[in-house]
Amino acid sequence: MALVSCGGSDDAETNATPSTSAAESTVVVTTESTILETTTLPAVESMRGKRYCEFLLLNPTANGIEATVYNSFPLGDCPNEQWTAIDPPAVAAAEGAVFALANGPRYWLMDSVGRDTSDVITKTLGGIAMNRYATVTITDPTSIGIPFTTQKVDRKSTFTFFAGSEVYLLVDPDGRRFVMQSWSQQRDPNLEEADLADLASRLELPAGWTYVVEQLTEDLVVGADRAVAEVLQDNLQNSYSLIA
Repeated sequence: MALVSCGGSDDAETNATPSTSAAESTVVVTTESTILETTTLPAVESMRGKRYCEFLLLNPTANGIEATVYNSFPLGDCPNEQWTAIDPPAVAAAEGAVFALANGPRYWLMDSVGRDTSDVITKTLGGIAMNRYATVTITDPTSIGIPFTTQKVDRKSTFTFFAGSEVYLLVDPDGRRFVMQSWSQQRDPNLEEADLADLASRLELPAGWTYVVEQLTEDLVVGADRAVAEVLQDNLQNSYSLIA
């Protein structure tokens, strides 16, 4: 996507019950008098390779531009025929946004996500059900869509890559490491997970940057439920998160 995540109105949709999945599970234990709920349980199975798409609703603020991120996972796999038929300007008009950026299809590379879903809002955008998961504040609008440029994302989540997984990293000149969180078929519709190990030859890396493939010997956890994430994209629109 041109921005990475991954707002909302005060209408009735803000009270919608967040949908859950293996990546964001909700367990409810009921007695005659008590309901106990937790929204941060680990995934039951890996979400790696699951297809999704997003809309980023952009509006100006005093500090620049704010993008509110809606994501189709885990509500559906964003069928291609339905996704390509969506009119982004119509989505923007319906949601009162200046611009609606269509981001997808994409595929996850982490195995699980941990997130408190208490602030998640479910909406239907262009006929596809999506959850609001994050906001991106762009203080420099000229940086939108520029590869290898970091953006701050308030997503209140942790991404876990399981031990034994192959991961794909960008390393900047200062030694900061960014792990690929999702790959995109926006620039190359034929790009598959099997292609990622040999992706370096196709990347237009800035001076001093490197692309590294590693096999994890232990779980890698990226992000925190209270911290703002730092993310970027490469020239093929694959998305990466800074490993703190």
